[in-house]
Amino acid sequence: MKKLMSLSVLVIAIITLGCISCSDNSDNITKGNINEGNDPNFKIVANTDVGLEKYNRKVIVFGIDIYAASAVEDNKLLYAANIMAQYLDNNEDGVVDNQLVVDQMIKNKAFLFMWKTEADMLSSEPSGRMGQDLGNDETHPLFVSDGKTGTFDAGLEEVLHLITHVGYANAYPTIFGEEEGTSLSNAMDIARAGKFTSIPSSYPVKAWYTYDDKTCTYDCQATEYMYWAMTSILGAQENRLSEINDEWKLNTKAKVQATDTAIYALLTNSIYKFPTVLPDGTYKR
Repeated sequence: MKKLMSLSVLVIAIITLGCISCSDNSDNITKGNINEGNDPNFKIVANTDVGLEKYNRKVIVFGIDIYAASAVEDNKLLYAANIMAQYLDNNEDGVVDNQLVVDQMIKNKAFLFMWKTEADMLSSEPSGRMGQDLGNDETHPLFVSDGKTGTFDAGLEEVLHLITHVGYANAYPTIFGEEEGTSLSNAMDIARAGKFTSIPSSYPVKAWYTYDDKTCTYDCQATEYMYWAMTSILGAQENRLSEINDEWKLNTKAKVQATDTAIYALLTNSIYKFPTVLPDGTYKR
């Protein structure tokens, strides 16, 4: 009986291997229950990092961890990795554009965590780490390739938040620090037509940055301001004015250059090596 069972297993294995060899996903490799995926630059690996055990796998990009809960789609995890890589290595030569920024991200153990349901969210960050979340269902990999139309891809926003909040703010604290008195926050005060340490009941008419989430503190406002300005310069917002006008009015590079001269000068200064091309999720491809 044992011999018959072994023979059956062998037959099944041969059939299964034959089917796999015919599959379009034949280049995918599975390690345990973790599929490494077929991305040419990044592999999904099992995760056992302390404090982040609820995420079963991750991808590492230039030393930065991107974690995913079990229900997060593999293609979206790999897409987030490609977005991270394109922001950090915008000319895609395999070398990060601003090593100071990446060094600060690594020093502060920056991480992105992708979730599917509220149960996947962290109640607090692990000690000594700085994180940013990205939802599976708000990640839309085809947004850029489809002409920057349709549902906006939050990956373009949340990945950039992590880079600016942990990387740039720490690499250049007097310039991109998110507290009062930095070059960034001074530019934001101009954009809001006043210094508001808390969200006002209404902004002055001449303000072009009017973010109104009352849970967003002054430093949070600075993070959002950088996102709006940077992605507008890169072209991500060019078809979205009607959607974003209540928060941000300068949805194109030309508008930022003409109106918000302070932030435009900072984000296009070659010293800081900000991206000049909008990521599309196809790093080195």
